[in-house]
Amino acid sequence: MSNPTPPIPSYGGRPVPPSQMRVTHAERDRIAEMLRDAYAEGQLDEEELDERLSRAMKAKTRGDLQPLVADLSLTPASAAVPHPVQQGEPTKEERLWAAGGHLSGYFLPVLGPLIVMLVKNGSPYARTQAIRALNYHLNLLIATVLAPFAIFLLVTIPIYLFLFLGWVFLPLVGGVASLIGSNWKYPLTIDIVKEHPRPPETPPLQ
Repeated sequence: MSNPTPPIPSYGGRPVPPSQMRVTHAERDRIAEMLRDAYAEGQLDEEELDERLSRAMKAKTRGDLQPLVADLSLTPASAAVPHPVQQGEPTKEERLWAAGGHLSGYFLPVLGPLIVMLVKNGSPYARTQAIRALNYHLNLLIATVLAPFAIFLLVTIPIYLFLFLGWVFLPLVGGVASLIGSNWKYPLTIDIVKEHPRPPETPPLQ
């Protein structure tokens, strides 16, 4: 007895092409890892990597993801665009660690997110959220150091008021967003710590 053919996904009664299937966080993270590998191997420069990672994190369908790796030489194990799998979603533990990375900034600015980043280096989701929290608090730290010099400029007063309100609310928003597995990113934040690793140094030719 043959197995029945699985039904073709449809929306509104019409078949959905594979390229239009919605992607999960796991699929975006897998493509991001492939891009980082390509960067480490010298196939992409840093500007190209940043641009493709940004597109990967914003991708909504498989058709958005596929062009990002179509021109790369990838190993057979990583060449295929991943299929949706529920177990690839951030686990409860990963979401809790990610939320801790955001909320720890209230008690241990910079140090709290840094600890989460180092401890959960093997979890792309928790690590990414911790790096974003770390970058936000590094931005706040720099702004605080510059405050005594900038406070004499009246135009900076609204900026520092905005920064204070951001410190009160944004880590809380990030923590809640992480608990539901959202891809949260702080607004108006300079990425001091990159979300991708540096490529290994090539030894000099003998």
